[in-house]
Amino acid sequence: MSAAHAANDRAELARLYGEAADRFAAEGDVDRACFFYTHAFVHALEDGAPSAIHYERILRKYGRQ
Repeated sequence: MSAAHAANDRAELARLYGEAADRFAAEGDVDRACFFYTHAFVHALEDGAPSAIHYERILRKYGRQ
């Protein structure tokens, strides 16, 4: 994640934050998952990636819009 931040690689950041969020969600830690989903969403938006829609839907599911 540090290398992606240093390179300002928003696509990779969205992917990495999304993966972290998925792990926390699978463990049942919704608050922590949503923290990471929010970061994934923002980076995907900044990158113009279609995955932003996916992360937005997840955040809405958890009432975090």
